[in-house]
Amino acid sequence: MAIILDTESVPPNRRLAVWQDIVCDVFVQLDCKTDIGGDFRGSVTTSMLGPVSCTRVDSCRQRVFRTPSRIAKANEDYVLISLGTQGYGGVVQDGREAVSHPGEYVMYDTTRPYELSFDAEFSQTIFQVPRTLLQQRIGSLAPLTATTFGAQHPLERLAFSFLINVSRVVDDLDAETAVRVSDQALDLLAMALGERLRDKKPRPSAHRSALLYRLKAHIETHLRNPHLALAGTAAALGMSERYVNHLMAEEDTSFRRYVLARRLERCKRDLSDPAQAHRHVSEIAFAWGFNDLAHFSRAFKERFGLAPRDWRLADPSRQAP
Repeated sequence: MAIILDTESVPPNRRLAVWQDIVCDVFVQLDCKTDIGGDFRGSVTTSMLGPVSCTRVDSCRQRVFRTPSRIAKANEDYVLISLGTQGYGGVVQDGREAVSHPGEYVMYDTTRPYELSFDAEFSQTIFQVPRTLLQQRIGSLAPLTATTFGAQHPLERLAFSFLINVSRVVDDLDAETAVRVSDQALDLLAMALGERLRDKKPRPSAHRSALLYRLKAHIETHLRNPHLALAGTAAALGMSERYVNHLMAEEDTSFRRYVLARRLERCKRDLSDPAQAHRHVSEIAFAWGFNDLAHFSRAFKERFGLAPRDWRLADPSRQAP
């Protein structure tokens, strides 16, 4: 259910203060400034899409700051994807400045200072994503903050269109479907961001991020193959096995553990899907590359606290009729 907050019923002299409270409640600790005075207005409408929040913001001329002092007092760790639908806005972060118009989007990171500026009335739809959910798909996001997406690249336009359409139906989705749609949206967004990351001039960190993206994309593509292995993956990508492990070590994992974790996540998703309740547990496990049911059951229980069958039985909606 959407949560709607606005300044309409607030006395004019209190609107900016209330607006700052609203923004801090919905997003992260921020400071807002404007010269509009009593004519200031603003509203936010927030819904949840699995672990991701989706918020429409309608407001007027202002500047918004995420300062080092605010960051020091908080523990938020999100990436914000801001999609322009009316007016335009500017984002400054990491020494870069980006402007987004309707049909474009910008990404910024709550763990580092940033500034937003709006010179007129605007509407934006903002997806607040736990940073780890994108990081595990693409690696470091630092080279992409304060960058405008969506104008010239087909995949970026597709991601914009998909996210905007998701925002329009989010309140009509049941909880299980919302989680799956969120997963698909993040996969598509990661593809768009990864494409831009490859286009950037290679710097040491950006180059590693691009290689990590290629590595993870290869794993995702071949996840169903029970013969997916380090040696074959390294050869397919033109890397040494040692370097593949070095890339994974930067993510605090290894090739084998990462593959296992991704397969278990996919199995959990399918076991949680009422539409797949007719499928046997073994069928789902084999479909995602497992070839030893005992090993699968042990690994699943170790990761999620329940055996696969118990996981499905824990929610009646997951069971076959």
